Amino acid sequence: MRRKGETMETGLERKFMGGATDALRVSEAGTIEGYASLFDAPDQGGDVVARGAYAASLKRLAGEGRKVRMLWQHDPREPIGIWDEVREDARGLYVKGRLLDGVARAREAGALIAAGALDGLSIGYRTVRASRNEKGQRLLQELELWEVSLVTFPMLPSARVAAKGEDPGDTWRDLAAVLRAARREMARP
Repeated sequence: MRRKGETMETGLERKFMGGATDALRVSEAGTIEGYASLFDAPDQGGDVVARGAYAASLKRLAGEGRKVRMLWQHDPREPIGIWDEVREDARGLYVKGRLLDGVARAREAGALIAAGALDGLSIGYRTVRASRNEKGQRLLQELELWEVSLVTFPMLPSARVAAKGEDPGDTWRDLAAVLRAARREMARP
């Protein structure tokens, strides 16, 4: 397992997000939303993402008609959904999208979220510009964002999965039950 600061063969780094009650919200309609990154919040490795770090990358992606990918555990072979909205706001990098019910791993992710077994977001990025702040932490000033993953182990423990509505867990439990029944039906000879 790679740790913060290690790069994948592509030169990409990973930054995990998790721990707060509003990291990732799941609506009753099945959309997911939350913050994949918070500005000015040191992660467990001591990195801090500066405000505006994603702006150039998001502008470039939009200009090229491309989107940030939604992956399962940073695996490029496992896209599980679509981020319909990725933007910076005053707090951090906000994402909103949907798991694709036609993808088995996405259905599994939905069931894991509903059960409380999956509750993290993580970004895959390449550092374009960084410096050290007054505390000696790496200040990430410009990042090339490639993907935002649903993950098990977040690097920033201040954000966790939460749900919208009075008891949206019931919606995911209901969905998980339907998916289990469908899986049993499909397994019949």
